[in-house]
Amino acid sequence: MQYIFDQGEIVDESMVSVSVRNKGLNYGLGCFEGIRAFWNESQNQLFTFRIQDHYRRFYNSGKALHIQIPYSPIELMHWTVQLLRKNNVREDVYIRPICFKGSNTLSPDLLDPFNRVSIYSTRLVYIPKPALKVCISSWNRSGNNMIPPQVKSTGSYLSAGLASSEARLNGFDEAIFLNDLGNVCEGPGENIFIIRNNQLITPPISDNALQGITRDTVMQIAINHLQMPVYEQSIGRTELYSADEVFFTGTAIGIKPIINIDNRIIGTGNVGRLTNNIRFFYDQIVRGNHPNYLCHCTPVY
Repeated sequence: MQYIFDQGEIVDESMVSVSVRNKGLNYGLGCFEGIRAFWNESQNQLFTFRIQDHYRRFYNSGKALHIQIPYSPIELMHWTVQLLRKNNVREDVYIRPICFKGSNTLSPDLLDPFNRVSIYSTRLVYIPKPALKVCISSWNRSGNNMIPPQVKSTGSYLSAGLASSEARLNGFDEAIFLNDLGNVCEGPGENIFIIRNNQLITPPISDNALQGITRDTVMQIAINHLQMPVYEQSIGRTELYSADEVFFTGTAIGIKPIINIDNRIIGTGNVGRLTNNIRFFYDQIVRGNHPNYLCHCTPVY
């Protein structure tokens, strides 16, 4: 996958560089998206999943940050498909569009017009364990009046790095953020769900959680296929410990069960039945195998 998209053309990645003086690099002034493409072996086809929704969120992230994306979502969808074809992708891949301030000036302001867009794709290995042991982070998720958590800004992921690193140094696989009120928020790069009494519960966006696209897909699966009640409501820390099942969701991580939190066994200590059912439907949907969700899957070839 040696080709990338950069500023209106597909080029060899070795030909692209960013100055050490770049303002986006120095101050974290940018936004990005995470998109997946899934290979369907039986159909010999590659599908991007909910690519239009991802690029709409990308565009809205830029709008919130005064970083005007210089291409429309439709144009970016087109370039992404062309990039995957150019790289002859025939496996599951992660796609990363990024827009960052392209100026080399010293000021950290966001109002200059120099916004650079690049897109690359890569093989993905993201916490490959089948089930996770996680901890509550000592770092809080940034609030709505700090770095907006509903925006995928490059600078906000410093806190994600701090939380994940702390977790791994202490023998855990990943962390869970609380917000400034002490409510469960999300993981460093994942939304979180609990299952209790056959009900699916996830923190509301107002608790500083990202409005995840995989999160939304899981909620649709639960309602439409498993007839599970779904609630967006605040979750206290101790509610995690007494949940029947807990799992992360995200573009990169997919559906990932959590079986231990703060050295407390969750449920039976095994991957839960309902989590497995949700994961089964999700895998069918993203590979274009479910007739009710084909509108979410854009064929590359």
